Amino acid sequence: MYSGQIGSFSSRDLLLFFIMWELELIQFIYFYPCGEERNVSTQPQNLFFVSCGFGNHILYWIFNCFCCQIADSTLHTWLPDTHGEAHYSTCMLLAGILLKMGAYGLIRINMELLPHAHSIFSPWLMVVGTIQIIYAASTSLGQRNLKKRIAYSSVSHMGFILIGIASITDTGLNGAILQIISHGFIGAALFFLAGTSYDRIRLVYLDEMGGVAIPMPKIFTMFSSFSMASLALPGMSGFVAEVLVFLGIITSQKYLLMPKIAITFVMAIGMILTPIYLLSMVTPDILWIQVI
Repeated sequence: MYSGQIGSFSSRDLLLFFIMWELELIQFIYFYPCGEERNVSTQPQNLFFVSCGFGNHILYWIFNCFCCQIADSTLHTWLPDTHGEAHYSTCMLLAGILLKMGAYGLIRINMELLPHAHSIFSPWLMVVGTIQIIYAASTSLGQRNLKKRIAYSSVSHMGFILIGIASITDTGLNGAILQIISHGFIGAALFFLAGTSYDRIRLVYLDEMGGVAIPMPKIFTMFSSFSMASLALPGMSGFVAEVLVFLGIITSQKYLLMPKIAITFVMAIGMILTPIYLLSMVTPDILWIQVI
């Protein structure tokens, strides 16, 4: 699995890229049923969604393949189920590396090798990314499972990457790349802390948790710190990445003024929803202190 991931990021040949990509995906399916519920019935769905698209060499299917991997708003259904059932070590690999492979493919294949076609598809990518930010952030608020809430948070953050890539500007692309790196560390850390807390208290549903800060103050402090980084607190890496994406779409010459204003407004709403569903995980009745 690690060799497939390293090979996908380092290969400079399309055939080798394809082989390493599929090698990594096939091995990932064996890590999937290691969670508590062991819902093996969703394995075929997971493997289909993350590997579809290579059967046809048309750009549309290549585009769909990478969007499946990055879990866009229309093809994201495999991600929360995987995070909710898999072991937290698998969730760390998925959030830190596997999702970023889709974004890397969009940049490396679509933008670099097919720039004209990418320019044609970029408005649709912009729309998908905008919907993804709002939809995933709103859905995250209704999740009782801690890992699923973090998973929908990852889907929402991937929307900023899609918008940065679709802006077709150096600033937006730099913001997307920084978001890839930033969320890779932050998302993996959140899943690690969620998993370690589950190992100690055997609770993963938010309405059953409480008083975690008392027996596990270090885990609570680290979880709160990474939650602040995930909601793009000024001075942290997530803030810099999202600001660059904002500047990228504002300074883009491809889009008219009104669409840019609308997209920026929707992105701002997503940034408002982000602290709501992230800080609600560390409210007094969940992680801080048990309210009786």
